[in-house]
Amino acid sequence: MNPSLPVKSFLQVRQALLARKEIALLDLREEDPFAQSHPLFAANLPLGRVEADAWRRIPRRDTPIVLYDNGEGLVQAAAAMLQRLGYTELAVLDGGLQGWADAGGELFRDVNVPSKAFGELVEAQRHTPSLSAEEVQALLDSRADVVVLDARRFDEYQTMNIPGSVSVPGAELVLRAAALAPDPETTIIVNCAGRTRSIIGTQSLVNAGIPNPVSALRNGTIGWTLAGQTLERGAARSFPDVTPQERRLAAARARDVADRAGARRATAADLRRFTAESGRTTYFLDVRTPPEFAAGHLPGFASAPGGQLVQETDMVAPVRGARLLLVDDDGVRANMSASWLAQMGWEVWVLDGMEGDFSETGSAAGNLPEPEGVVNGVGPQQLAQWLAQDAGAQIAVLDLDSSAHYVQGHVAGAWWALRSDLTAGLSRIPSQRYVLTCRDGLLARYAAAEVARLSGAAVYVLQGGKAAWRAAGLPLQQGETHLACARSDRYRRPYEGTDSPRSAMQGYLDWEYGLVQQLKQDGTHGFCVI
Repeated sequence: MNPSLPVKSFLQVRQALLARKEIALLDLREEDPFAQSHPLFAANLPLGRVEADAWRRIPRRDTPIVLYDNGEGLVQAAAAMLQRLGYTELAVLDGGLQGWADAGGELFRDVNVPSKAFGELVEAQRHTPSLSAEEVQALLDSRADVVVLDARRFDEYQTMNIPGSVSVPGAELVLRAAALAPDPETTIIVNCAGRTRSIIGTQSLVNAGIPNPVSALRNGTIGWTLAGQTLERGAARSFPDVTPQERRLAAARARDVADRAGARRATAADLRRFTAESGRTTYFLDVRTPPEFAAGHLPGFASAPGGQLVQETDMVAPVRGARLLLVDDDGVRANMSASWLAQMGWEVWVLDGMEGDFSETGSAAGNLPEPEGVVNGVGPQQLAQWLAQDAGAQIAVLDLDSSAHYVQGHVAGAWWALRSDLTAGLSRIPSQRYVLTCRDGLLARYAAAEVARLSGAAVYVLQGGKAAWRAAGLPLQQGETHLACARSDRYRRPYEGTDSPRSAMQGYLDWEYGLVQQLKQDGTHGFCVI
């Protein structure tokens, strides 16, 4: 523990949460151990990603931040990094994760737990209509008047989907429903992989007063698989455009829901005020689709498609108690997203009347810190020559990307290592010269000084990362060829992919059903379902 940092008790953190004061409770472990056990409103910021993610995820440098691990010794290093980045209000959680549990704090499993627990509360209180996998299959087999809308991200939909379903990510449902089911007698089925987005998507249509019969696919693609039914793979069906009349009607419905939920209205003057305010954290979020955002958006806003924003509040806005300012260009997606965020206890505003001001194009400009010390770069062709001439194995390539991206493609012979466990990783890979890489070179640049200190060797960074290597026409190798660390950076969700064990799928569903009771035991959530 860093002796210069103050210590915050479980009760102090809990009181801040109950009072809805700004606080970022940061779990510094990798995603897998985080997913095994953490407080409800903890946000995962692995040590190896502090420099790359902190300024974006915690924009105000004097935000109260409480750091913890579970005895791995990550707090000191993270505190030093955050102090270098300008953060001034750092504290340590008394006793770490174990201290939280010892003080009576509730611990939760999995990821994006606030959103998943909220979804279960919505179903419990609103009795969101649902149909079993067998009932939906029977409707499809009988060629009933039914459409199945998949509320997940498009890439998740492409992995596996209900046969014949259409990809309509959650925030798009109220906007697109009339175009997809123009006959009010058509039954709409909303699904995701598990439960949350099915529930929230279905209840969105109910709350907005869509005239069609609407039901969630109970337990999503997991329930479909457990019922022994076949999923489709590689589908590319997506939502259609809408007419001006459909857009106006959807906007009126969405605004009514947002107003009932307590979302606030913002003007251009409010935007200027929020931007200038130094003592309050505001997340400026564009909830349209990523292609729409890239085609034109407001300066200073980040892309946060509404369905995923509601699903992943802990990733997008780790500062609990912060303000959220949402925008779209139709009055539907921002209002529907805001309606849910308001029910989840956020101070959320919808920015109105800005449709003509989306002047900035491309991805949002990132404000990133400079790496520590001097970074020596090497180009792809030069590295290829070094490796071809390295008969004595005196050059080691270290890939610091996520393990999933390493498996998908890496420089032949490269080792995969966790930045948070470099000491152990380097002990397995002695070398006189290290070349660090990742997808774009960013994480590698931040790790260069640390690798040099730990190894005493010459350290270089592959300029442009693996993207530049690929662009130079150089080959990439696939698979788990050289792992210097365990793959703890990624929690394998029981609902993703197509090969999860049936026992894991059922266990996940059982866990979701138990979340309402856990919320009651925790007592800090502040959710209020309309």
